[in-house]
Amino acid sequence: MELDVARWLVSAEADSWRQRAAGEADPDGLATGERWRRELPPERAAAALTLASLRRAAVAKLGSGAERLFLTRDGLEQATRPEVAAWRAARLAATGVTEVWDLGCGLGLDAVALASAGLRVVAVERDPVTAVFASANLGPTARVVEADVEDVVGELPAGAAVFVDPARRTARGRSWDMADLSPSWAWVTALIANRPSACVKLGPGVPYNALPPAAQTVWVSDRGDLVEAAVWMGAGAVPGRRSALLLPDGHELQAEGRDLAVGPVGGWLYEPDPAVIRAGAVPAMARRLGATAVAEGIAYLTSETGGSSDFATRFEVLERLPYRERDLRAWVRAHQVGTLEIKKRGFDVDPAALRRRLAPSGDEAATLVLTPTAEGAAALVVRRA
Repeated sequence: MELDVARWLVSAEADSWRQRAAGEADPDGLATGERWRRELPPERAAAALTLASLRRAAVAKLGSGAERLFLTRDGLEQATRPEVAAWRAARLAATGVTEVWDLGCGLGLDAVALASAGLRVVAVERDPVTAVFASANLGPTARVVEADVEDVVGELPAGAAVFVDPARRTARGRSWDMADLSPSWAWVTALIANRPSACVKLGPGVPYNALPPAAQTVWVSDRGDLVEAAVWMGAGAVPGRRSALLLPDGHELQAEGRDLAVGPVGGWLYEPDPAVIRAGAVPAMARRLGATAVAEGIAYLTSETGGSSDFATRFEVLERLPYRERDLRAWVRAHQVGTLEIKKRGFDVDPAALRRRLAPSGDEAATLVLTPTAEGAAALVVRRA
């Protein structure tokens, strides 16, 4: 999008066009685009209709407030969910800082949360169009600076905290490679080491060996979706600590560096939240439950007691079957299973393809968990507690 089009789109002149676009049944349709181009220059018509489409798509991720936001496709892909942004902003505010610089603010959604937490916010964005949209999203609650973040670090007040969300896109699209971060990871780590408080938003797959020894890292799960690794430095951060955070409830589980015992499959099976697994907190959860692992290196836990945990999905083990397709097919047929959920760990198998081969047909529903165990490969028939 051209800069002049972006400025028009956020202006009062475009208000009526944005409202009309929001009312279109199919803003992406060819017929809709042709009709709009009879009344508006093509670039403006495309901008208004694209915004309407993005706002609809964003509701699932950002909530109903997305209907008022100015969005780009790339910005929406990298945008933080509101509950996660609010948690991060509250934690920064709790360190006692009063000002935070959002370096690489994108569309400004994290900056909105920071400002809502009572912090003075300076939001820095190098892309001119994205900066225009960030300014419109933030309104008077923050100052937006159009600049490269590496060019403004000399202006950082001594007492200001920083939040950094490095760009993770290349010409090939979104990237999870640390070497593709912009600004570079080396630059980011040098910056946050000298701030009173700092947070960096990274993808949840960040290599453990890339984490600074003085940092605390929290893997964040939002309603069961592992969404990010938040790397904290300075006030409030415990060097070397790793933990899993479950939102929206805010439960946090700290990882502990102890071995995880393996035991026989009991009457209950637990599937840890993905944040627990990524944080290395499975042993800590096992100790809380009095549970053991079903096999070495496998994240399923088992016990006889059936205690519940906020950090795992609990299943009652109903039956144990050998992991052989002919036996599974016979079991599915004998139990008239038509709706079959297949979960697995430790096996190179496509659950969707296996489901087709097992040919479920009937009125019953069942869940199978395929996993190595201390006694060998097994298919566990389970029921969610």
